[in-house]
Amino acid sequence: MHSQGLARCVLVAVATCALLAGTGAVRAGPDIRSAVALVIDHNGNRLVSRNSTEVRPIASVTKLMTAMVVLDADVPLDDPITITEQDRDRMRWSRSRLYIDEATMSRRDMLRVALMSSDNRAAHALGRTTFAGGTPDFVAAMNAKAATLGMQDSQFADASGLDARNLSTAEDLVRMINAAARYPFIREVTSSGEYTAHPYVETKRGPLQYRNTNPLTRDGRWQVELSKTGYIHEAGRCLVMQAVVAERRLYIVLLNAQGKLTPMADANRLRDWLRSRDPTPTASLASRSD
Repeated sequence: MHSQGLARCVLVAVATCALLAGTGAVRAGPDIRSAVALVIDHNGNRLVSRNSTEVRPIASVTKLMTAMVVLDADVPLDDPITITEQDRDRMRWSRSRLYIDEATMSRRDMLRVALMSSDNRAAHALGRTTFAGGTPDFVAAMNAKAATLGMQDSQFADASGLDARNLSTAEDLVRMINAAARYPFIREVTSSGEYTAHPYVETKRGPLQYRNTNPLTRDGRWQVELSKTGYIHEAGRCLVMQAVVAERRLYIVLLNAQGKLTPMADANRLRDWLRSRDPTPTASLASRSD
């Protein structure tokens, strides 16, 4: 890991420890249906906490770590990457519109597609091409990054999240959200509602329209600063977000929900509950600029 990236990790780890050590007690809260939930505000107040130390598969939430490792590696984001047979999902046979040996995009656009629409081929291609040692070196870098961030109960096994051995806790995921939010590119991509990709410039296939897998990014009632969804059978439906609600910056982790839209409904119930409480306004929160 580059020295600049290491320094960033140390600062983030210190800041997140302070956040998680907040003394605010958990009061009677909103009707949250997700089996695992943790919601902390920017002052360290725990608004919701349920099974927050339970180690669980995290599915495509993994891709936030993937993006941080790519950006820390300081590899050229303009370099073209072509999807190959190696990127085919042979574990769960998930679908992709990035066709084998046809789709080519810059590393930057592969990151966009992996983060926004959770494309697994794009994520695998990033893991395959970032380091000379390929995917094994990439996974090692993911676990090294997690350790530096203080994610003591987490482990990573692939770049896409398809492997159920990608494990974490809600507590550790707050650390990961806080770290990922310090990358302007990750914030910008994961909070955007839509994106048009052009992976087939050399063929007659047209552009591809992608939508964020988190519909709250297209909901004008929300100020989403960072988000990522995830789903595999072992993980259930997952959603992590950093968002501003009622003048509070919130770190939201919702895991192992059963319904497809349950995490989003939980987030909406949380938002409505916070607004109905009419909390004492805090200082206005500006978006991060670092």
